[in-house]
Amino acid sequence: MHVFIAGGAGYIGSCTTEYLLDHGHQVTVFDALLNGHRQAVDPRANFVKGNLAELDVLEAAVEQARPDGIIHFAAFIEVGESMKDPLKYFRNNVANAINLCQAAADNGVRKVVFSSTAAVYGMPRHLPIAEQEPKQPINPYGESKLMFEKILDWQHQLRGLQYTALRYFNAAGATQAHGEDHHPETHLIPLVMQAATGERRQIFIYGDDYDTPDGTCSRDYIHVLDLAQAHLLALESDYCGSLNLGTGGGNSVKQVIDAVRRVCGHDIPVEIAPRRPGDPARLVADSAAAKRILGWKPQFENLDAIVESAWAWKQRHPHGYQE
Repeated sequence: MHVFIAGGAGYIGSCTTEYLLDHGHQVTVFDALLNGHRQAVDPRANFVKGNLAELDVLEAAVEQARPDGIIHFAAFIEVGESMKDPLKYFRNNVANAINLCQAAADNGVRKVVFSSTAAVYGMPRHLPIAEQEPKQPINPYGESKLMFEKILDWQHQLRGLQYTALRYFNAAGATQAHGEDHHPETHLIPLVMQAATGERRQIFIYGDDYDTPDGTCSRDYIHVLDLAQAHLLALESDYCGSLNLGTGGGNSVKQVIDAVRRVCGHDIPVEIAPRRPGDPARLVADSAAAKRILGWKPQFENLDAIVESAWAWKQRHPHGYQE
């Protein structure tokens, strides 16, 4: 297949690009480089710099690529920022994403795979979270993703677009060539590794009195290559709808810190801080449907293996892509 990846210079997008190319597919990466890195684009891919807000540029790029499918990663992802600037999130994650739908429709693209989020569920009533759980986002980020899922579904019902929305929480780990490099960094595993190398003085644990075995929040960490596999399987599948991706177990903040300690062999200063508003005690996804429908088989279900891959990439790229 020839796959058009919007947001292919970002963390998950770059790793998925590498995965698709390694499996014999052609890739065109479309990215504005607002948060992504030009150095993160696999040299085997065709790169087009452009913003989803620029419909004419986007239309020309899709027409030139003539892709068999589109994967959409080009969204803003910071929950806290979405609470401070909701219009930024609705503008990019909904309005600009509609342009991608338009370009797909105008150029006869049969399938769109959307990088959604388990944040569409808000505070879930049941764990692990199944697709049937009520969708009640508690922040504009989750709301914007849910809105675009609904737009895709209406395009399916009225225009025949095939789509799969993949909902997951915490992408983690790295490939041989691509890893996590956000500015500022907000994800736990790279933050803890920064504390291990002395780039950060300490790691704050926001609350140690939750109803979990060790008192700290538990989250579902999934290796970025397992996510890439799922996106390819979704492209190849005739399934239309939304699916969860996760390990089903979850790891606590303390467990993540301990895993980084084991892998890195460094001490990590820790300080307990007050809880953050709105943090659920546990968030884990039930991915039984994705395994059954797509034949998805995650390869990295051990936290240490995920951390090892991230640490190996950081050692090769101590300053990320800015070297």
